[in-house]
Amino acid sequence: MKSVRIRQDIAAMQGYSFISGTLDALSERLGIPRDQLIKLDTNENLYGPSPKACAALAALEGDYHIYPDIRSTALRQLLAEYTGVSAEHILVGCGADELIDLTLRLFLEPNDAIIDCPPTFSMYSLVAQWIGNCRVIEVPRHDDFSLDVPAIEDAAFASGAKLLFLCNPNNPDGGVIAPETLRRLLQLPLTIVVDEAYVEFMDGEGFASWVPHTPNLILLRTLSKWAGLAGLRVGYGIFPLDIIEHLWKIKHPFNVNVAADVAARATLQDMDYVRSIIQKLIAERQRMYQLLQTIEYLTVLPSQANYLLCEVHGMTTTELKRQLDQRGILIRNYSKPSLEKYIRISIGKPEHTDALIAALREIAP
Repeated sequence: MKSVRIRQDIAAMQGYSFISGTLDALSERLGIPRDQLIKLDTNENLYGPSPKACAALAALEGDYHIYPDIRSTALRQLLAEYTGVSAEHILVGCGADELIDLTLRLFLEPNDAIIDCPPTFSMYSLVAQWIGNCRVIEVPRHDDFSLDVPAIEDAAFASGAKLLFLCNPNNPDGGVIAPETLRRLLQLPLTIVVDEAYVEFMDGEGFASWVPHTPNLILLRTLSKWAGLAGLRVGYGIFPLDIIEHLWKIKHPFNVNVAADVAARATLQDMDYVRSIIQKLIAERQRMYQLLQTIEYLTVLPSQANYLLCEVHGMTTTELKRQLDQRGILIRNYSKPSLEKYIRISIGKPEHTDALIAALREIAP
């Protein structure tokens, strides 16, 4: 009998922690009708896609049997107009996760290292492990989730790391990187990947305009959050020209499907509507922040993303999540030691916040 010789590091790997699920799957698991579920666990935009995106998808009839544009030319041009950065700097992916993967594949050789700053988005370190034979150097954040800049600098020189991943705003706390901090870190002998998945919800415009004149800065973004297209998987990266020319060589040829392309283009042509939804979510974030402060067993952190991180006192986060699940309200909790006392709550519509607060007031530690 022949043995199956898979990679041993993958065999021993824990893998991505799958959470939530489709509304139908959640409805079946919880025994609650799907229209009564309040999904505040994965940072989706519960207002959904823009009307123009929905209309464009409904009108898409004859192109499903034809491969999409290999270069996403029209979409990249619209993204250039949206970001103010030339289309030659932009690469579109099947979600930002694909672009994380491509960037790591482009840079890493066996025994190379990246720097990760947990608690943060888990995919940076996880995808690096998938690629294999590379090191993940963790530089933990301070207790307030801010970056330990001197420790990052020490790790960069000690490890010879090629890449530093930073999330701005950071997931899960919603904190942002100050421009002076990024300028300081850009002096390091490595390339910095700034993940701005939630940039539309923060004050300011992020760091897109820095990329064309900064050879060691990469920016990643997505249409999953602000644009309500999480199910269609559309992300994009803004890269220096010396980097993007090599990414084109390793990108999967037809990575953005025709439906995703059509919906993304329609969204970018419906920005008055989309910006109005973003402003609603920002206003609701502030209202939820104030209401969560009235829950005695929670300590809520300020955020510039579409979620709020709360420290839980007097009960485990598992128990709190269980009780909210029973009421059809989904939130995110964590098993990692640095986050085991925290829950993250996505921002939804006002009626979702009202139901959440009412449930939290019913629950006693």
